[in-house]
Amino acid sequence: MKFKGIIFDLDGTLVNSLEDISDAMNTVLTSLNYPTHTYDTYQYFIGSGLRNLVSKALPTSKNSEEQIETCFDCMITKYREICTLKTKPYEGIVELLDQLVSRNIKLAVFSNKADELTKKIAAEIFPDYFDAAIGLSTEALKKPNPFEALEISKKWNLKTEEILFVGDSDIDMQTAINANMFAVGVSWGYRTKDELIATGAKVVLNTPLDLIEIL
Repeated sequence: MKFKGIIFDLDGTLVNSLEDISDAMNTVLTSLNYPTHTYDTYQYFIGSGLRNLVSKALPTSKNSEEQIETCFDCMITKYREICTLKTKPYEGIVELLDQLVSRNIKLAVFSNKADELTKKIAAEIFPDYFDAAIGLSTEALKKPNPFEALEISKKWNLKTEEILFVGDSDIDMQTAINANMFAVGVSWGYRTKDELIATGAKVVLNTPLDLIEIL
């Protein structure tokens, strides 16, 4: 079957945003005299939305819902200021997007990052590439809920089997399966190739341009 559309995850797939996210959260932790974390540790906090990341980063004894909410608001305020400071596309991503556009492939972003920030990063780093950039607006619609992916397929007027879902995490692979889309993992993100295959990846890319071979 000829694939006609691709939905990409954002963090760990299109962009390496680890340092900006980590720096924002560590700023909040430092302000409260709580222990901070390394970039390597934050790599495993990313993927289920920033509120979930805040919960994981806080000390266990300081993990009340009220504290999570307060720290989340502070983290978002700081992250909004710096979200494109160190964040950059992975090597080969822009070249891939150029090739996909030249082939008239429909492109979208679906992330568990807050909707406002997803749109901001997509617009600033990848202007004019994506038909839609959808982030998290309500917890109930967070990946692996396929609702937003299915809405994108309707907007495109494509069957779900005609769409690739590309991501770097188990949550992305589960979203692809739930949406009946072709699950494609990437090896340069925040999870291992084995994790991606174990959670449903049909293919795991070693470089962005490997995606062209699937098409």
